[in-house]
Amino acid sequence: MAATTKLFAGPVDPAPSEQEALDAYSSVVTRVAERLLPVVASLRVGRDGRRPEGSGSAVTLTADGLLVTSAHVVERATRGVAAYSDGGQYELEVIGSDPLSDLALVRARSAQLEPVEVGDADHLRVGQLVVAVGNPLGYSGSVTTGVVSALGRSLPTRWGDGRRIVDNVIQTDAALNPGNSGGALADSRGRLVGINTAVAGIGLGLAVPIDATTRRILTALQRDGRVRRAYLGIAGGTQPLPRAAAARLGRRGGIGIMEVVEGSPAARAGLRSGDLIVGVGGQPASRAGDLQNHMIGAAIGSPLEVEVLREGRISRLTVVPGELN
Repeated sequence: MAATTKLFAGPVDPAPSEQEALDAYSSVVTRVAERLLPVVASLRVGRDGRRPEGSGSAVTLTADGLLVTSAHVVERATRGVAAYSDGGQYELEVIGSDPLSDLALVRARSAQLEPVEVGDADHLRVGQLVVAVGNPLGYSGSVTTGVVSALGRSLPTRWGDGRRIVDNVIQTDAALNPGNSGGALADSRGRLVGINTAVAGIGLGLAVPIDATTRRILTALQRDGRVRRAYLGIAGGTQPLPRAAAARLGRRGGIGIMEVVEGSPAARAGLRSGDLIVGVGGQPASRAGDLQNHMIGAAIGSPLEVEVLREGRISRLTVVPGELN
C-alpha cells in the first residue's frame, strides 16, 4: 500500500525578523489607537428646527470640553451633538471657525473629557508613519494608517458662495472617507499633528497641520470667535528649485504657484501660475509655511514684496493682501 503524502505540513512561521517587524508595527498602531479613540468624537450638526444635516469628527483639546474640527463640518450649524466611544453624548456650541485654515472650535457643554496630546507638524518628514482616527461613513472610531506622502500642499475649497485656498496641508495615503473630516492625524507616539480635512483622490488624503501658525489660529478662535486673515489667492506648494537657482540662492526649495484665483490680490499684482516664490517680505521663502506666516491680520492692506523665480530670473512684485471675509 502506497504511503500517503501530506499536502500541508502545518503553518509556516515567518522569519524572526519579519515577525518582529510585524509585531513592532502592530504594537505602534495599537498603542496610538488606544490613546486616540477616547479623545475623538463623532459629530452630528444641523440648524435650529431641522434634522441633522451633516456629520464629521472632532478632537478633544481641553478637559472642559473644547474640541477642534474642520470648519466645513460646522458651516452654518447652530446646534449639534458630540458622541464618544464610551457612550457619552454632549450638546455642542460653535465657538468660531476659520475657512482659510478649515479649522473650527466647538464646545461640548457640561463635559469633563480626556484631552489629546498635541504635537508639532513642523517635525514631520515625508515617509513618516501616521495614524488617522475618525468616523468615516458613519462608522465611529475607525482607525487607518499610512505615511506622510508630501508636505506643504495647498487645497482649493469652497466656503459658502466663495472659493478659498487652504495652505500648507499634509498629504497622506492613510485611508480617509466622508465623515473623517475633523478627525485626528497622529504620529507614532499618538500626538495630534493634523486635522483630517479632505479626500482628494484614491490614496490621497489631506490634513491641516497642527503647528505654530494653526495654534495661533485656534487661540484667536477661542478668544474672539474669528480670525482676521490676510490672503493672496494662490494655490501651490513646496517645490524644488532648479539647480542653478538653488546654487545662487543657497537653498533647495521654493513655493510653486499652481493656480492664481481670478480677481485676487495675487492676480492684481501680476503673480502667475508657474512662478516660484523664493522670498516674502525680505525674508527667504522655501516652503508654504513661510508664506502662511505672513498672512496675519496686520498684513491686510499693507504692501508686501514677493520675490519670484520666473523663466530663470528673479522678479520682485508688490502685492497688497486682502482680508478674508
